[in-house]
Amino acid sequence: MQEYIFIRVYIYTKVHIACKLSQICRLLGQPALPLLSAQKDINIGAIFSFHKSALLKIQPFTSKPKPTICGSFNSLRGFKYAQTLIFTIEEINNSTQLLPGVSLGYKIYDSCSSISQTVLSGMSLMNGYEETLSDTSCSRPPAIGMFMKITLFVIYSFFCFVFLQISHFATCACLSNRKRFPSFFRTIPSDYYQSRALAQLVKHFGWTWVGTVRSRGDYGNNGIAAFEETAKQEGICIEYSEAILSTDPKEQFLKTLEVIKKGTARVVLAFVAVGDFIPLLNVIAQHNITGIQWVGSESWITYRTFAETKEYSFLSGAVGFAIANAKLVGLREFLVNVHPDQEPKNELLKEFWETVFQCSFRSNRSGGCTGSEKLAELQNEYTDVSELRIVNKVYTAVYAIAHTLHNEYKSTETNYVSDFSSQVLEYMRDVRFTVKTGEEIFFDSSGDPAARYDLINWQPADDGSLQFKHVGFYDSSLSSEQCLQVIQEHMIWAGNSRQFPVSVCSESCPPGTRKAVQKGRPVCCYDCILCAEGEINNETGKIYWSNDGKDKCVLKVVEFLSYTEIMGRVLCIFSFFGMLLTAIVSFLFYLHKETPIVRANNSELSFLLLFSLSLCFLCSLTFIGRPTEWSCMLRHTAFGITFVLCISCVLGKTIVVLMAFRATLPGSNVMKWFGPLQQRLSVVSLSLIQMIICVLWLTISPPIPYMNLSYYREKIILECNLGSALGFWAVLGYTGLLSILCFILAFLARKLPDNFNEAKFITFSMLIFCAVWITFIPAYISSPGKFTVAVQIFAILASSFGLLFCIFAPKCYIILLKPEKNTKKQMMGKSSSKAL
Repeated sequence: MQEYIFIRVYIYTKVHIACKLSQICRLLGQPALPLLSAQKDINIGAIFSFHKSALLKIQPFTSKPKPTICGSFNSLRGFKYAQTLIFTIEEINNSTQLLPGVSLGYKIYDSCSSISQTVLSGMSLMNGYEETLSDTSCSRPPAIGMFMKITLFVIYSFFCFVFLQISHFATCACLSNRKRFPSFFRTIPSDYYQSRALAQLVKHFGWTWVGTVRSRGDYGNNGIAAFEETAKQEGICIEYSEAILSTDPKEQFLKTLEVIKKGTARVVLAFVAVGDFIPLLNVIAQHNITGIQWVGSESWITYRTFAETKEYSFLSGAVGFAIANAKLVGLREFLVNVHPDQEPKNELLKEFWETVFQCSFRSNRSGGCTGSEKLAELQNEYTDVSELRIVNKVYTAVYAIAHTLHNEYKSTETNYVSDFSSQVLEYMRDVRFTVKTGEEIFFDSSGDPAARYDLINWQPADDGSLQFKHVGFYDSSLSSEQCLQVIQEHMIWAGNSRQFPVSVCSESCPPGTRKAVQKGRPVCCYDCILCAEGEINNETGKIYWSNDGKDKCVLKVVEFLSYTEIMGRVLCIFSFFGMLLTAIVSFLFYLHKETPIVRANNSELSFLLLFSLSLCFLCSLTFIGRPTEWSCMLRHTAFGITFVLCISCVLGKTIVVLMAFRATLPGSNVMKWFGPLQQRLSVVSLSLIQMIICVLWLTISPPIPYMNLSYYREKIILECNLGSALGFWAVLGYTGLLSILCFILAFLARKLPDNFNEAKFITFSMLIFCAVWITFIPAYISSPGKFTVAVQIFAILASSFGLLFCIFAPKCYIILLKPEKNTKKQMMGKSSSKAL
């Protein structure tokens, strides 16, 4: 739909050419004169199409072109729009609330359905139509607007002028582009919203397989493009998309007909202009094609000529959105009171009268017009006020102009006649008002109003024609759940049937089968094959598995080591038992902290070792339970840091044993190089290295929860993905390196002469520690699912118990059962044992 309103935003200087000799400004070319006009304080200009296209002539460019000759009068609709404009202006002039003390006038031009004539009329509206420029020309009140039925070419023709443009008929979504059309507004919704509404309507009815036919122009191309975008999001597939134009040869329409006949889609969306649709409808009628559910755009879904044409009865059941209807009180009375006697010299009124009454004022015979005919007795497109969808947009557009001028006057106290402000564009952006019909009018940032549509269904009338039944609505200002409302029980479908039509590429798969998309075809087309074992469906965000009968989906089992299962409970018990033993040993050592066996070999390192062992037992608990982001990061880093702290303490104690025996040699001063301070620093520095490795690991690629679907087909393994495998093996490798170093040093010190040589027990503990973690690696790699976590927890607990028992059990034995040996003499006595 290509009809526009243009509102001027400042007083234009009239464009005339000054002659060199006479110094009088004269207008070159032919002026376009308004067909209807009334001069007032402020004049609203308009251009409508009243006649057929102007007759095209080839100009020789050797003489002044003759005036353009339009065809015969053929637009009752355009004349109705013009009279609605006049009706609205008179209603505003009679109002005491809007523009008090100011009268609006009008100048209405004819476009003759011609772009060139429209441009000429527009220029005349802007500049005036006098042949010469007089002293009073610039003091006359300007015309401030135009209503037009034109193409985008005309929009660009006026774009260089500063125009406030308001359209009651232009629906192209391209006009919402503020960079290209910064001063364009409209009172009719953009096709963008209509296309989205149509896609939601098709989805609502479950039609996932449709064909489309569009006008080959801005209206059809942009409308279908927006529909296809939304349809794809809604899971709707388009079988074919045909483009037509009224000027196409008949062969093109026959080709489109063949595509529709061969297609399997039973629903066809026709996003076409009325003129483009007529040739296709004629071809369909000739070939008696029925059974198609038509979905229409607003351009033709309420076009009464189609509904009254019996040859088009195959359109029965058509459904689509139309511009919301309205009732304008007093309009019909105004329309039927139009008479040529009101302006005896006005040729347009005479042509209108002759058209509606099929008579002539120029004939004296019985077929001539007398002027006594009454419009009120006629029922035609002009007098019918049951469908005022577009007429209402003319009405609201004029009111938008009036309210804009009114708001500007209130804000700036502008003199309407002499100071038509250039700020009117800003006032139009902020205008918001409610008309008598109850509709609230405002514009968004793109110059578009809220999209409100009536859902129309074509149903048979008693006289055999079709009538428009209101069966729902669409309102873009409501929430997504409420914007579309459909009364489906009142609807009639294709072929006057009450049976709901189905349009799908493939039927839903029965129980026990699944969809298999057909190669090279849209996703809506698929084959149904038997469900194989292990097939899953995650369309709703959950992962399912077929039951034994393959006729029902059940949730896949999610597996992880939890606290509620037996294995998790047993490991928890051992973990707490280890912590309890460590606490008992710590308490026992604290009670006997002054005895030689506790003080021997740095009691501070012994207590730090016990603390680190309690952390080792505790960190095993982080491996149990549902993996989360925090637990995944904590379990591996806590394990690495606590074990390095533990091994650092053991390594420190081993070095102390070696240094102590070195210090007994004559002249040796080695202990001053590894005293208590150096021992603390060694533990801190060795642990700090592991902390740095962990920080780098967590920063670069930390462990994260991961759903492993590949190991088991019937269940999901919820585990921690290591993130960086290098980080994990670096932590484990560093711990192993310290363990091997500690084992070697303890092994070298195992035969040093002493009644209580702690290096022997350290050697045993490290031997167990290394054995556990060496066997851990193949077991960890080969264990499936939650058993991988169980193996790691077992290794942590086994190595921790090994350190606790091998290092501290002998000391606890002496403290509790052999207190007589807990003396300095006994501790320093030589042992006769030579081997482990």
